[in-house]
Amino acid sequence: MTHTRYAFVKANWHSDIVDRALDGFQELIPVAQIDVYDVPGAFEMPLLARDLAQTGQYAAIACAAFVVDGGIYRHDFVAQSVVDGLMRAGMDSGVPVLSVSLTPHQYQETDHHNAIYRSHFVEKGREAAQAAIGIVRTRLALTQAA
Repeated sequence: MTHTRYAFVKANWHSDIVDRALDGFQELIPVAQIDVYDVPGAFEMPLLARDLAQTGQYAAIACAAFVVDGGIYRHDFVAQSVVDGLMRAGMDSGVPVLSVSLTPHQYQETDHHNAIYRSHFVEKGREAAQAAIGIVRTRLALTQAA
């Protein structure tokens, strides 16, 4: 069975920036095929991605977050844990789980930086949609060739 639904999980921290990834994702995948889920922060994304994958309803799941360097080491720990967790959710479930999780080391909460990252997240959302479409197409071709 070929799934035509996609899940998009987004962290609420810096939602004014993170939500732009959904905008980019929706440029390539119709809104009617996307179920959107909000989580408090990046750290909660892998668990929800795993739960969504286990439903068997989604061709792929994209997860977006913005983990900023607040001057302490915590951002590195969070970013690595999130990426590892998303990869594990995909590997354990067999459903592609894509990361639009960015961890800039030079972010400052200024209008200039916010504009740069909003634009960047649109592009990254578009790239996630391209990746989702591509991996789903490739996996379908593999199963049809078998």
